[in-house]
Amino acid sequence: MAVREIFAGMPWWVKWIAVPVIAIVVFGGLIASLVAFVVGLLFKILIFVILVGGLVFLVRKFMSSSSGNGW
Repeated sequence: MAVREIFAGMPWWVKWIAVPVIAIVVFGGLIASLVAFVVGLLFKILIFVILVGGLVFLVRKFMSSSSGNGW
């Protein structure tokens, strides 16, 4: 028995309201933890990019101000 056959005789609100609400209630914690993991990972990537960019900027500024003599 296919899913389409099961939902064929059901009202529209069962397919579009009741089933998604049940899925959010059952899998809500999993969905929230996945979203938190992805947001945290993106934040760490952003911090990494900012720090590396700042380091490159400082090194280039130092190298140009010391007229290429190095350390």
